[in-house]
Amino acid sequence: MEPGEVILLVVLALVVIMVITTVAKAVRIVPQATSVIVERLGRYSRTLEPGLHFLVPFVDRPRAVVDLREQVVSFPPQPVITSDNLVVNIDTVIYFQPTDPKAAVYEIYNYIQGIEQLTVTTLRNVIGSLDLEQTLTSRDQINGQLRGVLDEATGRWGIRVNRVELKAIDPPASVQDSMEKQMRAERDRRAAILNAEGVKQSQILTAEGDKQAAILRAEGQAQSAVLKAQGESKAILQVFDAIHRGDADPKLLAYQYLQMLPQIANGTSSKMWIVPTELTAALGSISGALGGDVQQAPSGSSASSGAAARPREGEIAENPFENTQLEDPNEALERARQEAAGASAEADADARRVSGASGSTLPPAPPTQPLGYDKPQQ
Repeated sequence: MEPGEVILLVVLALVVIMVITTVAKAVRIVPQATSVIVERLGRYSRTLEPGLHFLVPFVDRPRAVVDLREQVVSFPPQPVITSDNLVVNIDTVIYFQPTDPKAAVYEIYNYIQGIEQLTVTTLRNVIGSLDLEQTLTSRDQINGQLRGVLDEATGRWGIRVNRVELKAIDPPASVQDSMEKQMRAERDRRAAILNAEGVKQSQILTAEGDKQAAILRAEGQAQSAVLKAQGESKAILQVFDAIHRGDADPKLLAYQYLQMLPQIANGTSSKMWIVPTELTAALGSISGALGGDVQQAPSGSSASSGAAARPREGEIAENPFENTQLEDPNEALERARQEAAGASAEADADARRVSGASGSTLPPAPPTQPLGYDKPQQ
């Protein structure tokens, strides 16, 4: 190959390479959510939006590519002094988005570094007016103040601050230890209070239960005593009326007296017992009855009156207690509580009423005398 042909081939290769380079520089494809700042001869020319664009080779030059998506930047912990002279380390997270690519490129050299420094200074101003307790409990307030200051300052940079978050607030180790002890003491105090309240409620409920049980037990005993007293009262009235109707003679009384003597002497603590002088007369009456020596009582004696009081053969004796019924326990208890002082008088009134219904008249209570006492013959 001749030298002229070689030179021609080299020239053609250089032209092809230059054409390819020129076309590559003239065609620019911009991705979505991205802007390209183009300078022409060193001056701002235009901002390329997403799509296909043609540039003038060797005249137009891309200056910067700006990402328009929201960005998240986490800054390292910054020491901040609170109003009560405590140093705390605070981590912050900034959410921002470029809104004006031209301002973000030409108004500030590095907008991320500018946002970081502005966040640190604003954070120190805000935290410096708060104590530790307020700092730990006022995160929303601090976030709002930081966002307001940063959004106002970064607006001319073409940056919009969407959100500011305090990721961590770390007090000194000694303060953390004191806070843990304080919280532990507070929880122990609350636990002691709750325990005391539980014991108090338990004791109150137990006392209420004991009180109600004692009241119910006393009411039951009172009802039992009232019913027992009523039964004994009616039994005494029936026995007394039966004795009065039967007109018991001294023989029967002496026999009953002899039956009671073993019971009198049956006590374990009884060392001696007294035999009344009327026992001889009672035994004489019994022996006379067993021997068949029956004396006729005078016509005016009490025996004849007792015989007249007995029902004749074939007749049915009137029972004055036939319609007698025990009262309801609750009513009896209420009446016993209200009329306790007049219980004896009420018993006497019942006795008189029963005697009047049977048609007999109860004699007054005789003076105290031993069993076996003979009535005087009239």
